[in-house]
Amino acid sequence: MTVGNRTGGRRARAGDAVLTRNVAPGVHRLAHAFVNCYLLVEGDEVTIVDAALPKTWALLPAALEAIGADRRAVKALVLTHAHFDHLGFARRMHEQWRVPVFGHPIEDYIAAHPYRYAHENPRAIYPIAHPRGIPILTRMAAAGAFGVRGIESLRGFAPGDVLPVPGSPRVVFSPGHTYGHSALHLPERDALLSGDALVTLDPYTGRTGPRIVAGAATADSALALASLDALAATEARIVLPGHGEPWRAGVRSAVALARSAGRA
Repeated sequence: MTVGNRTGGRRARAGDAVLTRNVAPGVHRLAHAFVNCYLLVEGDEVTIVDAALPKTWALLPAALEAIGADRRAVKALVLTHAHFDHLGFARRMHEQWRVPVFGHPIEDYIAAHPYRYAHENPRAIYPIAHPRGIPILTRMAAAGAFGVRGIESLRGFAPGDVLPVPGSPRVVFSPGHTYGHSALHLPERDALLSGDALVTLDPYTGRTGPRIVAGAATADSALALASLDALAATEARIVLPGHGEPWRAGVRSAVALARSAGRA
């Protein structure tokens, strides 16, 4: 795993595991197989945001060590949503590390059945229409995308809640990608963990820049576009998406570009 920092550091080729420290104050990004998860630090405790893919699990000890922590520091796992590429190691972390897993109650069904989720468009058309997505999806598959185990013990939260976990993220309900999708706002760090409500890389099309995810994995694109208002209302300077690079020009500019890009 390559380790870098916010302003520089080495980078591996696309798809390799990279830990980037302090993408926002006290927030570290672990990118693996084109999927991001985040380590949110408060004091000597850590919250993991999103559980990436199954093979990301093996990278966590080294990532924790790189930020001066270990597994005992991890007090919670929070899911922005329960798609398989954000649920990857959730069950394993819960069972082996005894870490509680938080998610919106609407996500309970997907969390238990990771491959049964609503999506607007048939997925089979995307490799033909968007060949740039093929290497991304292939890398995700190699990282265990088709072997995610469900979990049935989510701790629920509601829109607007400030979660009782390290970092105290505030829930920003942002349905559309899934019906229970919830971004996480960190006001004191001027950052928004946007999950897949707003990404800077669409895994299905390979397109970059702020956008919503293609209909291959989005339940309701019109609702997803409407939910961008809730993200914009945070006025966060830094947007940390579930896929792609951080966006540092402010959430309002990201939302404007996502609206311009529209649905795919």
